[in-house]
Amino acid sequence: MVNIDDFVKRLEIVLDYYGLNASAFADKIGVQRSSMSHLLSGRNKPSLDFVMKILEVFPDVNLYWILIGRGSFPKNDEVVISETKVPSPILNENLAQDLFSEIKFDENEKAKTKVIAESKTSNFNLEDNEIEKIVFFYKNGTFKTYSA
Repeated sequence: MVNIDDFVKRLEIVLDYYGLNASAFADKIGVQRSSMSHLLSGRNKPSLDFVMKILEVFPDVNLYWILIGRGSFPKNDEVVISETKVPSPILNENLAQDLFSEIKFDENEKAKTKVIAESKTSNFNLEDNEIEKIVFFYKNGTFKTYSA
């Protein structure tokens, strides 16, 4: 959630950086001067349209910085990659992968996957295949694993 007082302080930093007063800034981004006045006084909250107009006219303004104070102003072109782990209802928390990690399989893994896929479409013969593991997945996101 956007803290209005902090947003106004960051907006004032933008005004100072570009050497604009509130009226000139409002004219430049295409909003009414009264809207800018109400925003700076804390009477109104910034709309999405207002924020988007700032970003369109002033490309050095970082979206996250103006809204929540994260990042930098003026915006630099460095890309910061977060290593936030995403919890999974199926995987153990220690095994959770982040959203952008690449899953790599070795050739043995690919072969096992192919055998399993083929066995679904053909008649499954227990005599030729030895069961290694059985996994039950429950609707509540939990699972149980039984190993041979």
